[in-house]
Amino acid sequence: MPLRIPDRLPAIDALKKENIFVMDNSRAHAQDIRPLRIVILNLMPLKITTETDLIRLLSNTPLQIDITFMKLKSHTPKNTPIEHMMMFYKDFDVLERMKFDGMIITGAPVELMEYEEVNYWEEVTRIFSWARSHVTSTLYVCWAAQAGLYYHYGVPKHKLPEKMFGIFRHHVTEPLLPIFRGFDDFFYMPHSRHTEVRRSDIEKRAELDIVAESADSGPGIVMARGGREFFITGHMEYAPDTLDKEYRRDLGKRSDVGLPVNYYRDDKPELGPVVTWRAHANLFFNNWINYYVYQETPYDIDKIG
Repeated sequence: MPLRIPDRLPAIDALKKENIFVMDNSRAHAQDIRPLRIVILNLMPLKITTETDLIRLLSNTPLQIDITFMKLKSHTPKNTPIEHMMMFYKDFDVLERMKFDGMIITGAPVELMEYEEVNYWEEVTRIFSWARSHVTSTLYVCWAAQAGLYYHYGVPKHKLPEKMFGIFRHHVTEPLLPIFRGFDDFFYMPHSRHTEVRRSDIEKRAELDIVAESADSGPGIVMARGGREFFITGHMEYAPDTLDKEYRRDLGKRSDVGLPVNYYRDDKPELGPVVTWRAHANLFFNNWINYYVYQETPYDIDKIG
């Protein structure tokens, strides 16, 4: 089954070239089933890139999904055309009366700032709170994971001496969870961040379970409320060349960013990256949709709460 996404979204053409079946709204009107409603709060600076990365992963399911993009009224992005935002995104104020089966909140380039100093902190925490009564299951990614853990559970973040940058091996601590169905004992996930959350702080909250962890990069996935919240400290959604673009962008400009580890073939940028995380990323998102969104959400979406 296809994803149902807004007409003329740039991701459509890119994904069709990858033989991914997507359906724009015009064609989807003929469908006589209720699609799952997934809302994405995209806080990343390169909106179109992130849209494509997430839609690519969400497409790997037999279920029909209706994608909605949410934006903040209190923040105007600098790296995405305003025409794109006006055409494909809706303000939280417009969507807050609606309910959704699933939600994804992305990272944001503000991790070195104190949370309360972020100019959209008040609005984004309203959304964090709203999601608990209006969404069946929410994925918090990278900065959003740290921010969500802080807002909901008081878990602090800590600045790293140098950027956590590369592909890190994680082990599953609770392999019987449906979110890890089909997983191997180990999986790999990209990380790209200057701050961290620590196991010792997370363990102080009985409501939180570290369900995947890395000896090098720390807690990888934290679960709360029986799977209604997942906090992912890395970027399972990253495309093969994303870390390469970030490395070349920062090369010679920052002293706290080195070569991404476990990423380039033989650690040589000229040889390109080796992709080791794509299969488990697809499996994770597919399991999330099937076991924590589709099977947990009421058919009458208005009963979510």
